[in-house]
Amino acid sequence: MKYKTIKEQNSMRLDKFLVEKTGNTRNQIQNQIKKGLIEIDGSVVKANYKLKEDEVIVIKKEKIKKIEKEIKGLPEIKIIEETEEFIVIDKPAGLIVHGGDQVKEKTLVDIILKKWPEIGKVGEDPARPGIVHRLDKEVSGLMVIARTEASFENLKKQFQERSIVKNYIALVYKRILKDLDEINFKIKRSNQGFKMAAIPTTIKGKKSTEGRYAVTHFDVIKKLINYTLLSVKIITGRTHQIRVHLSAYGHPVVGDGLYAKREQKNKNEKLQLGRIFLFANSLEFKNLDGEKVSFEIEMPEKLKELLDKVK
Repeated sequence: MKYKTIKEQNSMRLDKFLVEKTGNTRNQIQNQIKKGLIEIDGSVVKANYKLKEDEVIVIKKEKIKKIEKEIKGLPEIKIIEETEEFIVIDKPAGLIVHGGDQVKEKTLVDIILKKWPEIGKVGEDPARPGIVHRLDKEVSGLMVIARTEASFENLKKQFQERSIVKNYIALVYKRILKDLDEINFKIKRSNQGFKMAAIPTTIKGKKSTEGRYAVTHFDVIKKLINYTLLSVKIITGRTHQIRVHLSAYGHPVVGDGLYAKREQKNKNEKLQLGRIFLFANSLEFKNLDGEKVSFEIEMPEKLKELLDKVK
């Protein structure tokens, strides 16, 4: 990406100029400058550099780093952003976030502690150091992990206040007629124990008092004959919320065997996706300086390939 300065931009700070041109936050621009990804006439300069007329500013495409495969058999983790206060990663499908009584496999936390052992002291639970939110095992996408106690408290507060913006992309079965909608069924743990259940607003004519408040918004990206591609935003963060809500809405997520009906389970087997067609594609929150930082990733190749095949 290239920009050429004009006379009216004389003496403007480089970071301010790029905030206006790119729409990124000053924090994001300054991080790119520190990494040497922004040059003026072939030279790396500081964020407070004062521009001159007819200078050429080049923004290099950042190569996303990957955590080495330090634990055999575990997938690589893409690091989207690494700062002194937090790390933003792209969690792959097939990797559980943290351990528990019934978890015997290696987890995201195991990988994180190999790379950043100091995170082991961050947070309230030694089994979930630095973890302020989760993604289901077969769901991929953006996660933020706190590197310091101050960052942990800052992020935890934003999640509690529901001010963090999380967006997901999902492919669901059947064509949805509406262009957008809100799903607000309450959610509780199913009698089966290992899954969640959506509770109707009324049961036998009486207002239901069971379950926890949950709200999911969706906008239709693309309508196919037998499927619908959705942009999904959750206001609350209940266990399996998107999956259980969309299933209760009559449109289970492709690849989700837990909340699909028999017909969709059979289709899942034929598609052989090996994961759920759901990923967290964007994330926005405030850092310790109170600045909004936002991140966005593209659809994983495996999901793109399936989307090109289905009708």
